[in-house]
Amino acid sequence: MKPLPIDSVMTEIVAAVQRPGGAVVVNASPGAGKTTRVPRALLDGGLAGDGEIVVLQPRRLATRLAAMRVAEELGEAVGATVGYQVRFDRRTSDRTCIRFVTEGVLTRQLLSDPELKNVSVVVLDELHERHVHTDLALVLAERLRRTQRPDLRLVVMSATLDSGKVASLLGAPVIHCPTRLHDVAIDYLPQPSREPLDVQVATTVRQLVRDGLSGHVLVFLPGMAEIQRAMTTCRAVAEQAGLKVLPLHGALPARDQDAAVAPSHRGKLILATNVAESSITIDGVTVVIDSGLARVAHHSPSSSLTALRLSPISQASATQRTGRAGRTGAGRCLRL
Repeated sequence: MKPLPIDSVMTEIVAAVQRPGGAVVVNASPGAGKTTRVPRALLDGGLAGDGEIVVLQPRRLATRLAAMRVAEELGEAVGATVGYQVRFDRRTSDRTCIRFVTEGVLTRQLLSDPELKNVSVVVLDELHERHVHTDLALVLAERLRRTQRPDLRLVVMSATLDSGKVASLLGAPVIHCPTRLHDVAIDYLPQPSREPLDVQVATTVRQLVRDGLSGHVLVFLPGMAEIQRAMTTCRAVAEQAGLKVLPLHGALPARDQDAAVAPSHRGKLILATNVAESSITIDGVTVVIDSGLARVAHHSPSSSLTALRLSPISQASATQRTGRAGRTGAGRCLRL
């Protein structure tokens, strides 16, 4: 396996979790390898015991891809030692010791099996995203660890989390791994543009091509509508540069998502929502173009309905997006 920065602190992480009722908070920069390497190290350290290691991911795409990567490193098919479970899709077996799940799946398991009888370790990845299901899972798992299941182990991981507060809640040490595998240069537009977002993206891609683009380009856009417009606007410059334009969002079938993230000798222009923001590696991405926007669910007290609203992203999200360009080589992030 290729060495990753997280490997340098893996002994400390496993030792902290091996303590009775052990818990640890891992703060590692994007691209350090925590999502795929930590669960396997816990398995190799015998921490699954007669149960399983459950790894919580905030998105279905990241859940599937993380399971596929760990299984590949073990030389096995998904569903053997390593499996995953998302809504309407499950690939596990009686042999599965590491199960990657989305947050809703873990919440339902806690409701149907409050003691998590077959679970030895719960790993909460990307906790900084602070979804309701993730926060609920953290609180319920910690309460369980303090009451009926003192043998339950907890691992919390993030690149941008305020680690001290979570560590205080869990009574756990914080292990830092700040080293990024590759450097990423961050550039900004000289001044805000009034052009439509799709035009800004096409202009930026055209400039990258003039400068001698090498590798894939990953563009973060707020939603599917913006992706469709950008696909149309960028078609001419992509054809000129020999780039394959691919969308990437949560509503796509799994085969189309896999096509966007699969290794390719041909350059790709990947137009994505925030599903590609964390916990996934797209080999060959050298440039990230970040719109700085996302569609965020907001609850209206007056109507009791939830609606998606276009909003600026947080600094934590900006850091995560930048990290997609530093996974397999030095990269560059252009913030619009």
